[in-house]
Amino acid sequence: MQPIGTPLPDWKAARLPGREPLLGRYCRIEPVDVERHVEDLYEAYASAEDGHDWTYLAVGPFQSLDAYREHLTKAAALTDPMHHAVIDLATGKAVGTLALMRIDPPNGVIEVGHVTYSPRLKRTRIASDAMALLMNYVFGDLGYRRFEWKCDSLNAPSRAAALRYGFKFEGIFRQAIVTRGRNRDTAWFSVIDGEYPAVRDGFAQWLDERNFDAEGNQRERLGDLIAQKRALEAKAEG
Repeated sequence: MQPIGTPLPDWKAARLPGREPLLGRYCRIEPVDVERHVEDLYEAYASAEDGHDWTYLAVGPFQSLDAYREHLTKAAALTDPMHHAVIDLATGKAVGTLALMRIDPPNGVIEVGHVTYSPRLKRTRIASDAMALLMNYVFGDLGYRRFEWKCDSLNAPSRAAALRYGFKFEGIFRQAIVTRGRNRDTAWFSVIDGEYPAVRDGFAQWLDERNFDAEGNQRERLGDLIAQKRALEAKAEG
């Protein structure tokens, strides 16, 4: 008898993402609106010291507001990738973008990509809150089975972020694409639905105000908390 995959008699296709805003503790995620977001985003990206944040992306850096407006107008018109702005609730300003893409409801697979965080978003609670919101939306509201993260295999910060957020490394697709006239090997990461509860609980504990001291420094690291939740689940199952 040939081996086959686990039966899924109750599986129903996941839902397509909508355009409703997602509200978290520190941020709001909403579909990109050029007129509302373009000036905030251009200003936030222009606050970087140089253009190294764009090295592994297919676009940018942008030398003028008009050039960025042209790019954002094209991005906002797409449904896959579906680009979203990350809004800092403290200031009401857009500080970065990300997208839901390669949207495959019949198989329950979706990817987060085009992650473009400005210096005002990097290494903040807002960045982690945004990913927690997106995961909850993908798994909890839309019913996906698999959430993917892919990046240039040479992009060390992106690979570290994926692991910190609870994605598991799956391997390297060699010579996956040609970008900016050079080769890109692509690193693949994912979270699947059975792993999501531990990731969700790790995010919730990390984002809690009690995890930060009076100066705003974290008491426990997100990656450590997710690992602890996974170990507890494994022990309970074992």
